[in-house]
Amino acid sequence: MNVLSSAIRQLTGLVLMALAVVIFFALCLLLLPWRVTRIKVCNFFGHVMGRTILALTGSEITGDPKPAMDAAMPAIYISNHTSPVDVFLGIWLAPFGVCGVAKKEVAYYPFFGQLYLLSGHLRIDRGNRDSAIEALKNIAVLVKRHRLGLWIWPEGTRSKDGRLRGFKKGFAHLALATGLPVVPVAVAGAHRIWRKNSWLLHPGELNVKVLPAIDTSSWRLETLDEHIAQVHAALNAALPPEQQMVAEG
Repeated sequence: MNVLSSAIRQLTGLVLMALAVVIFFALCLLLLPWRVTRIKVCNFFGHVMGRTILALTGSEITGDPKPAMDAAMPAIYISNHTSPVDVFLGIWLAPFGVCGVAKKEVAYYPFFGQLYLLSGHLRIDRGNRDSAIEALKNIAVLVKRHRLGLWIWPEGTRSKDGRLRGFKKGFAHLALATGLPVVPVAVAGAHRIWRKNSWLLHPGELNVKVLPAIDTSSWRLETLDEHIAQVHAALNAALPPEQQMVAEG
């Protein structure tokens, strides 16, 4: 796709996003006292705008991952992160009642970030460990009380080359606190469609695999590293070789 076509598609997406944000921002203001309702209203926003933006990027999604996502709810959904495409894929796939966990910088994204601030979804400060831990504890209480799910990218930041990176421990602590199963979602091809730090789009196939839920009821703090390694191995094995983590040494 050439530069002009990419620019037109992205401008179209930005305009549609702005219009949708105005509507849903107003709804969230009306629903300000009810956080769980705001989360679910913004899930609907994600279902509509996520799929719209994916279409504008030329992402051709293979299969239908949504039934498997819905069947696992409530759960902690974790996925690899290689491209801006992942954000729109995530908000489209997330079932109603799934709370997103994003870095605090999401607030700077045009339009989307401002709605996220009001949505009730969680922002964490990765540079402040104590603040991040407290935020995760608070969301765990909300999740258990209202049978919500969670979506988190456990690598912490986007991969530069499309390969899986190591996991941060936040998702595992959430599993300990909530008792929810962990559902790995392997996304292949997103890094080729919309590369990191690039505005040029390359339409292509986006393969999404929703893996079987991993039971966390027996997880313990003392063996947390082993459980994280188990989840990482499952997600890594589901990715194509060119996106699998390269073993050190």
